Formats: sequence, structure tokens, C-alpha cells
Amino acid sequence: MICPVCHFETIAGSDDCENCGADLRTSGLPTGAGGDVGAALLTEHLSDLAPRRPVSVGPDDEIAAVVALMQEHGIGCVTVEQDRLIGIVTERDVVLKLAGRSLAGIRVRDVMTPDPVVLRGDDTIAVAIHKMATGGFRHIPLVSEGRATGIVSARDLSHHLVTLIG
Repeated sequence: MICPVCHFETIAGSDDCENCGADLRTSGLPTGAGGDVGAALLTEHLSDLAPRRPVSVGPDDEIAAVVALMQEHGIGCVTVEQDRLIGIVTERDVVLKLAGRSLAGIRVRDVMTPDPVVLRGDDTIAVAIHKMATGGFRHIPLVSEGRATGIVSARDLSHHLVTLIG
């Protein structure tokens, strides 16, 4: 990827230019050519969606209790924290990693996705859509100072798009 500010070639997917520090998170995204919807995607921040607070668990918690917690709250993921965000457990993690196995004795650390892709509340909706599409996932934690402050899901984004198209 070429930095649009200093024209330095950086590693594809980098959030910042290694040379000048320019923010590359929105580089390469379409401009407001999509009309009001396109402009909204590029200007509205994830915090504008009022993301729900994450439900957090610890890495040593039993996965059976975490699955029950997810069912109880009707959520598709939990964040894993230990003084800071260290992972995420999603429905997909549970299904793909534990199908057909007994949950007895399995800990969160054995199932979680470590170091998940994260965004900040001031990132745009377009950045979240881009990260989800390229990463192939449906949940992104929002962080501030290393702690999860919210969760944005593909469902949240699709509902918002429907309201924009209206």
C-alpha cells in the first residue's frame, strides 16, 4: 500500500504509515460518490451507533459457563480480558472448535481468538465494514486504553444501513 501523504510503501493492512505516521485506515475506501448513504458511511462514527457494552470473561473461565452466559444474554460473542482485552470468543469459535466435544474442563483460553482486530469509537462505519469484509468476521470490539468499551456486529451495521437507505 502506498501512503497517500508521503508516498512511502507500507505493509498492506497497516493502520498507520511506517514513515510519516499518517492514518491509513480509510485509505483506499470509496469517497462519497454513493450519495447520502456513501457519505454517511464515511462520516458517521461507530460511537454514533450506540454500540452495546461487551460482556467480558476471563481466560481461565470454563467455556461451558461462557456458552450459557452467551445464551442468557442473547449475544454472539464475549470479550476476554485480563487487565486489558486479550481475546474474543464468538459463536463461530464455539461451533468450529468444540463441535462434538464435551465442554467439561475446557477453558476460555483454549477456544478464544487471541488479539482480535479492534477499532475505536471514532472509526467510521466504512472502516468497520471494510475490516469485517476483509477479515471474514462478524464482531469487532471497540477499545479505549486497551479495554473493550463496546461491540459492533455485522447485524448492527446492516440494521443501520437499512435505516440509511430507508
